[in-house]
Amino acid sequence: MANSGQGRTIGLWVLRVLLGAAFFASGGAKLAGVPAMVEMFEKVGVGQWFRIMTGALEVSGAILLLIPRLTFYGAALLLLVMVGAVTAHLTVLGGNPAPALILLVLNAVAAWLTQTTWKKVQ
Repeated sequence: MANSGQGRTIGLWVLRVLLGAAFFASGGAKLAGVPAMVEMFEKVGVGQWFRIMTGALEVSGAILLLIPRLTFYGAALLLLVMVGAVTAHLTVLGGNPAPALILLVLNAVAAWLTQTTWKKVQ
């Protein structure tokens, strides 16, 4: 049983680091004004302030994922960002929403694992 808990903890850390890296890179690209990001948010039609806000949320969420006591909140924040991304792909942007859906599900898993692991520690 101890190995199961240890494996769960290691798996959660791996997930947190991978998600953190993905969202840090994605959010950083938005904040840096990478042309593809500027163009994508131009299609959304809300304004470039929305790109900057989304990038800030993604970078903030990535950082929160790596702080054990704040992982749940980072995952929940990024889950909501991905709901917006999926919605944008389905309604305005077109294209394949699968990457956003996968990130949405992975953030849900991280939030769930964090909650269930935290309850076992208490």
